Amino acid sequence: MTAPVCFGIDRLLAEPELRHPLTGRRIALLAHPASVTADLTHSLDALAALPDLQLTAAFGPQHGIKGDKQDNMIETADFIDPQHGIPIFSLYGEVRRPTPAMLDTFDVLLVDLQDLGCRIYTFITTLRYVLEAAAAHGKSVWVLDRPNPAGRPVEGLTLRPGWESFVGAGPLPMRHGLTMGELGQWFIDQLQLTVDYRVIEMQGWQPEAAPGYGWPLGERVWINPSPNAPNLWMARAYAGTVMLEGTTLSEGRGTTRPLEFLFGAPDLDARAILAEMQALAPAWLTGCQVRECWFEPTFHKFHGQLCQALQIHSEGPRYDHAAFQPWRLQALAFKAIRRLYPDYPIWRDFGYEYEFERLAIDLINGSPLLREWVDDPASTPAQLDALAAADEAAWRAAREPYLRYR
Repeated sequence: MTAPVCFGIDRLLAEPELRHPLTGRRIALLAHPASVTADLTHSLDALAALPDLQLTAAFGPQHGIKGDKQDNMIETADFIDPQHGIPIFSLYGEVRRPTPAMLDTFDVLLVDLQDLGCRIYTFITTLRYVLEAAAAHGKSVWVLDRPNPAGRPVEGLTLRPGWESFVGAGPLPMRHGLTMGELGQWFIDQLQLTVDYRVIEMQGWQPEAAPGYGWPLGERVWINPSPNAPNLWMARAYAGTVMLEGTTLSEGRGTTRPLEFLFGAPDLDARAILAEMQALAPAWLTGCQVRECWFEPTFHKFHGQLCQALQIHSEGPRYDHAAFQPWRLQALAFKAIRRLYPDYPIWRDFGYEYEFERLAIDLINGSPLLREWVDDPASTPAQLDALAAADEAAWRAAREPYLRYR
C-alpha cells in the first residue's frame, strides 16, 4: 500500500527542520481558498499558529484570497485580516504585481496556490510576477508544492512571441503538465532571474497513478481554487473549455457544472454538431464521453435562456487519461459549428483581462493560429494536429529538466 500524498504546506508544518531557514525572517503567504492543509485548515491560519514563524502579510491572486469574486475583471481590494491583524494585499486589484510598499512587509514569500495545469490560469502568471519582483528587490520565494490535477499530458499550441498577457505568462502550451514548483524554476531560467528560490516538494505524488492521474482522488478533498473550478473533471477539461471564454458560446457559468461543456447556446443543434465532429476527426473524441444536454444559466451568457449543449465526461469507465485531448476536442467543436453555420458569430469581441485591442480567443491561445484554422474553409484537422504536435514535442523535451516527480 502506497503512502498518502503529502503536500508542501503539510510538510512545512510537520517538519521543523524545513522551517528553520525562516527563523527571524518576516513571512508572507500568497494563497486562495484551496490553500488548505490535509485537515482543511486554511494555510494562513495554520502558519499563523506556528510559534517559530513571524507572519507579517498575505497576498491574494485573481478572485481574491477568499475566492469571492465570481468572474474575470472583478477586482479585490486590500484589507486587514480581522483575525491575524496583518495586511492582505490584492494582486488582482489596483495592481497585478507587488509594489515596493507591499514587498517591504516581508522577507520570504510562501506561495501556496492550487493550479489547474493550464497556461491561461492566471495563478501561474502571478507566480511569474512575484518571482520577477522578488528578484528585483532581493526577496526570497518558496513554493509549497501541490499537484497538477490535469497530470503530465501536454497539449495545445505554444504561445507565440508578442502574445504574452495576464492569461499568457510565457511560451507554454495550453496544457503544460508541470506543478507550480516546477513552473517556478522554469520561469527563473526562462527569464534569467537571480532569486533565492526553494520548493517544498510533495511526498508520494504519482502523477500517472489511477484513478486521479494527477489528483490524489479519495485522499484529498477538492476545494475550488477559483469559483468556477468545482471539481477534478472541470480541471481535466479546462485546457479546452477555457477557450469558450473568448466566444459567444456559453461555458456553463451560471450552472453547477461550469467549464465542463464543449459549448452551450440556444440557437445551435448540439446533436448535429456532435455528428459533424465525429465525421471530421473521431480520434479527437477518444478518452472521454461527450453527451448532449440542456441547461439554463442563472447568470452570465444566455441568462434565463434554454441552451443546447455538449458536456464532456472525463470520469467513469470511458475515461482514458493518455488519450483524452480536451484542447483538440474544443477546437473540433468550433470547426464543426463553423462548417454547419458558416456565418455564426463564434468569436466574442470584448475586453478580456484588460486587453481591448486583441480578440480574446487569440489571447487565450497565444496567437491567432487556432481561430484562423477554424475560420478557414479549406483547413483540416490533420493540419492543426501537425502544428500542435510539433509544439507539444518541443515542450516535452524542454520541460524534462524541471520534472521533480517521476
